[in-house]
Amino acid sequence: MSSIAASPGISGTASALRRLYFVRFVFAGVWALVMLTTAANLGPLAVTLLVLYPLFDVAAAIVDARASRTTGSPALLYVNMAVSLVAAIGVAIACMSGIPAVLRVWGAWAVVAGLIQLIVGVTRRKMGGQWPMIISGGISVLAGASFILGASAADPTLINAAGYAVAGGIFFLISALRLGRAVKGD
Repeated sequence: MSSIAASPGISGTASALRRLYFVRFVFAGVWALVMLTTAANLGPLAVTLLVLYPLFDVAAAIVDARASRTTGSPALLYVNMAVSLVAAIGVAIACMSGIPAVLRVWGAWAVVAGLIQLIVGVTRRKMGGQWPMIISGGISVLAGASFILGASAADPTLINAAGYAVAGGIFFLISALRLGRAVKGD
């Protein structure tokens, strides 16, 4: 990994991504804790949280794209920004129809965003710290499918969205820690 530290572009990107991933870990944990308190219904707090999550993903993709310009094309990150923005709007609209509609939109977003995360992770794998992102992207695809299927359950719930955020946050933490090694050249 010493070649990673020797490359200023990759090292700088890894350092910026490390900070971003730590922020994403904290956000996901706080979001999940608050969501657990309100996941039983679609009250104003739950709606706000459900719309905020993909909007936070947009902001994170913007930071990521800026940090990654020197190491490759941020085109997929721009796609992620658009997908997450559409998801936030879609979730806001779906909230008027109930939890099943929210789960369908949330699930579709998780599938597409997960595929993007997986592909971006694969393209960055030489940077280090990306296997957790690759695995997380794959799990996001599966979780998204489960949200879509769960929308048809007799009593659909948003509690799984909190679990989704926690799992994603843990993968961001692991990746941040692994990127720390890449930055140091261990």
